[in-house]
Amino acid sequence: MNTILAKLGISSELIAARGLRECEEATTLELAEVGADGRNHLLVPLAAEAWRNLKAAALVDGVDLFIVSAFRSIDRQVQIVHGKLEAGDTIENILTVCAPPGFSEHHTGRAIDVSTSCSRALDVEFDQTAAYAWLTARAAEFGYYLSYPIGNPKGYQYEPWHWCFRDRGVMR
Repeated sequence: MNTILAKLGISSELIAARGLRECEEATTLELAEVGADGRNHLLVPLAAEAWRNLKAAALVDGVDLFIVSAFRSIDRQVQIVHGKLEAGDTIENILTVCAPPGFSEHHTGRAIDVSTSCSRALDVEFDQTAAYAWLTARAAEFGYYLSYPIGNPKGYQYEPWHWCFRDRGVMR
């Protein structure tokens, strides 16, 4: 992993300074949802079941939610970071919006980026929606927690759309 990070210009000092922890890549995944674009969104079984229950409860309350992104492999994370570097972005800027390969909650199969029909995907305006208000009030009942609130200590920009499933203390 250190070789991959070094090739991308990500130092171990930077990882340590931000207090980032390695995230193990999930090996057992199941379909949590099929996106409107036909993309399969995969999660570990407990997170997938919790997501489906959460989504059903939200729908009962008149709130529509859908997954924008779920499981992402370490290799895919490398591709994302590399693409941003090739587009001219700096590694410092990239790492405010994108986890280093090996350090993304998405690798665990427990993280989801969500949206609603009345909001642009992966936009901070999501926090002004009824869907976000519902998640804030109810997501913990299903084991989902907001990972990157305003001023989070990991150095990521505020991501009101990024929620992670935590089962009995896993990933806390």
